[in-house]
Amino acid sequence: MKKFLKSAATAVTLVGASVAYTSASANESVLDNILDRGAMKVCFDAGYMPFEMKSKSGDFIGFDIDLAKMMTKDMGVDFTPVNTAWDGIIPALLTDKCDVIMGGMTITPQRNLKVNFADPYVVIGQTILLNPKLEGKVKSYKDLNNGNYTVATKLGTTGEAAVKRLIGKANISLFETQADAVLEVANGKADAFVYDLPFNALYASQNPNQISHIEVPFTYEPLGWAIRKGDPDFLNFLNNYLRQIKGDGRYERVYNKWFKSDAWLKQVQ
Repeated sequence: MKKFLKSAATAVTLVGASVAYTSASANESVLDNILDRGAMKVCFDAGYMPFEMKSKSGDFIGFDIDLAKMMTKDMGVDFTPVNTAWDGIIPALLTDKCDVIMGGMTITPQRNLKVNFADPYVVIGQTILLNPKLEGKVKSYKDLNNGNYTVATKLGTTGEAAVKRLIGKANISLFETQADAVLEVANGKADAFVYDLPFNALYASQNPNQISHIEVPFTYEPLGWAIRKGDPDFLNFLNNYLRQIKGDGRYERVYNKWFKSDAWLKQVQ
């Protein structure tokens, strides 16, 4: 019996040690890897104005890019851009190809099942770019919910989800890029384009004769930075960092640069 108890005690000790080791490993934050590496890998999908774009000189620029560069500078590490196709951006995060998604990603329940989001850093919504011949006839998304209309949007986005949920009776055309989708309306091949307010507002201001903008958002969409699950330290850092830059005025300066001015357009056109 004593031998059995001694063996059992030894086994419990070993199991306890194993659990402690596993817990220590599980508690290691991505922050530690970033600091050890001296760089933070940031996923985004360039082409979403004004959040992330490629300039004429080949550099990545935009609202998210500036925030990421500000963050990495304050962390004392390098900014490593990881330009990723939108439909593969969460898999890229989950397979360690990047440390964080800072790419205008809307927080949704479906995405939140796969990743954790920091607090929203900006709130937008879906709006409608309309063929001018329908101006006055189509006044909201409800008017488009009709089989006589064709609505274009980008594949794999909240625009697609909104169209299928709220305008499902229309003929829906999905495209790999927002640029291809909105051209369908500009070229008269679709009646409307549904997408995020910032992109639509900019496109409408640049193409007033080709597009009519119903600019009041018909969805509520908070955008957040996404990280892998099980990392409270990284989440705590991101939330406190956002709170800090919003409090000290730096966030507002970056926001105004990209959303209240079009001076940056000369870098991409």
